[in-house]
Amino acid sequence: MTTPKLLNRLTFRQLQVFRAVYDQQSYSRAAEALGLTQPAVSAQIRQLEHALGQPLFKYAGRTLHVLPAADALARSVQAIFGQLSRLQMTLSEMAGTIHGELDLAAVSTAQYVVPHLLARFRAHYPNVRVRLRVCNRRQALARLAEQRDDLVIMARIPLDRNLVFMPLLDNEMIPLVWPGHPLLEAEHPTLEDLARHYVLMREPGSGVRSAFEELAAEQDVRLPHTIELGTNEAVKQGVMAQLGVAVLPRLAVRLEVEAGLLRPLDLPGFPLRHSWCAVHPRERFPTPVTELFLRFLEDHLDDVHRHFNAPPSPLPSHGVDCLPLVPP
Repeated sequence: MTTPKLLNRLTFRQLQVFRAVYDQQSYSRAAEALGLTQPAVSAQIRQLEHALGQPLFKYAGRTLHVLPAADALARSVQAIFGQLSRLQMTLSEMAGTIHGELDLAAVSTAQYVVPHLLARFRAHYPNVRVRLRVCNRRQALARLAEQRDDLVIMARIPLDRNLVFMPLLDNEMIPLVWPGHPLLEAEHPTLEDLARHYVLMREPGSGVRSAFEELAAEQDVRLPHTIELGTNEAVKQGVMAQLGVAVLPRLAVRLEVEAGLLRPLDLPGFPLRHSWCAVHPRERFPTPVTELFLRFLEDHLDDVHRHFNAPPSPLPSHGVDCLPLVPP
């Protein structure tokens, strides 16, 4: 098939549907994301396969397998949509407004920071559509490998030369107990003393849990009494309810510590320190909106550092109401 015939038979809608199926690894999830029926998605993929002259996906039982032609097409689709995004940014700049989309994923510990960054960014660029998915570290690594987001915000970046990252803010993890806990009266408490209590932990794959378990292994401390809770918020509430003790990010509990509802515990080896970073694969060239967001972060990180390193207080107003813009 010659190139002109291929160009004449492809449509952007087919490429949009293909990208959704490729990213979601599922016809049904792609249909849900696009607001289409599954038969409509299947029909678009069949038409695309006919135009290309090669199959893209194959079902084996209930598992959708991605074929080599789909991987090749995905690279081209990424370049095509990237060029369209750059064209949109250029036209927006010519018109005096910035439009576009920004897809972010953030590990759950970063959810206490990222909304502050997004609020400032959208105050300057209100026509940028932002999507944020919160996940644990294992899920963030999977999304990073699959290049499903413009940026992933996480700590403990893998040692991989194919990743580009920009440090944002320190993530300090500290041991926490409730007021009146007997360990607060101990003269020199240790991690082994903490481990004699019920320890509230996130699910496997959580970055906080992994960092805590690594420290326990380094100090040769077993954690025989654990209770697994699915979110940092549940762990925090569990400590306040005197269900157990825990290790959590300092920023996740700063308000409760300030209010006297939780008490940090001074233990050897703490705080655990890692930096949250904005990460993307080197081969995934940032979209113009992503580049704009990264430049914005660089310009405003000092303000964010000052805010989170000071006692809890409201951010200064950025002078923009959180109301949709109404065309004149």
